Amino acid sequence: MAADTAESVEVRAALVRLRRATGLPVAFGGLVDSGGRLVRISELSGTATPALSSLAVSSGNGLGGKAVALARPCAVSDYPASRQISHEYDAAVAAEGLCSVLAVPVVVRRRVRGVLYGALRTAQPLGDRTLGAAVAAARDVEQALVVRDAAREALGVAREPGPAAGARGDAAWEEVREAHGTLRALAPRIADPRLRAELLSVCGRLAGAVAPSAGVPRDAGLSPREVDVLACIAAGATNAAAAERLGLRPETVKGYLRSAMRRLGAHTRLEAVVAARRAGVLP
Repeated sequence: MAADTAESVEVRAALVRLRRATGLPVAFGGLVDSGGRLVRISELSGTATPALSSLAVSSGNGLGGKAVALARPCAVSDYPASRQISHEYDAAVAAEGLCSVLAVPVVVRRRVRGVLYGALRTAQPLGDRTLGAAVAAARDVEQALVVRDAAREALGVAREPGPAAGARGDAAWEEVREAHGTLRALAPRIADPRLRAELLSVCGRLAGAVAPSAGVPRDAGLSPREVDVLACIAAGATNAAAAERLGLRPETVKGYLRSAMRRLGAHTRLEAVVAARRAGVLP
């Protein structure tokens, strides 16, 4: 599935960041299956053999399985000799020549979605700084999965058959609008330009679920930040709440709102939201 491919890409990129931040020569990882019991090692970085490729790690078994079962980072300084873990995967670990290994779970909405590993070929303790950098790499994957999950859910609601176009004030359509506002507010905080562009593309698809009124320009000349502010206002946020949500000052939000109202020919906040929806800028 395309979603699985996108998630695997996030894991692969996180492994590169993990190695760069920690100095660990080897990193690998994978996603948890839908049942939440099995991790399939699909991404390798810095490995010398294919021994770990496609390895299926069961929850509770080995170091990664322990991280899945406990939903917290785990590490051992001498994998073959460790008494803290079970040893179902010793052959694959030995074939790659690994000794010190850490495993960090990727947790989204209290569910483990994947595991990132980092390793040394010598037996020595992995310090707090190394573990902290590995945790940060896992948090990057978590953020990406949260964004994709929210976008997927919003698009799913938007595609659901519902009442006639004139009755789009139903609960399902309000979910779409709320999701659109949340995603727009989240986008500027995402450092990865590729993921940010993907998220904004999803926002555009959500807004595009409503055809603009005849004779009204699709974007009405609004800037991205003006759309962000209108999305918050459409969700019922005050200027202060919109400012907190977008990481702006209240005065800045007022300025964007005034500018948007002027471009839309609106005299009130409500008129601006209605006009933006007519233009197909908001769902």
